[in-house]
Amino acid sequence: MAVTERDVRHVAALARLGLEESRIASLVSELNGILEHMEVLGRVETGETGDGRPGTGESAVDMTPMRSDSGSSLALAIPRSSFAPEMRDGFFLVPRLETHEGEGERSP
Repeated sequence: MAVTERDVRHVAALARLGLEESRIASLVSELNGILEHMEVLGRVETGETGDGRPGTGESAVDMTPMRSDSGSSLALAIPRSSFAPEMRDGFFLVPRLETHEGEGERSP
């Protein structure tokens, strides 16, 4: 899939970027070069067969075993209320940035 001048203009508009006409051709070329590199990287054998089994590059013996995620959690050194007085649904509530005032209530 190649990037076109129309694609570059569209992404620039979405990102609200100023785009000089003289840069469009070079951006198309650079982005297509990046996509070509990604295509090459996609063909590299990573050592996994796709179904989760080790491929030719590694053996099951060499893999680090995963431990279970059980156990007790550590208590905080200072109470949470001293640095995060408000929480909602497990998220810290923080004041909105001044640039986002008037766009609704506080974000979780």
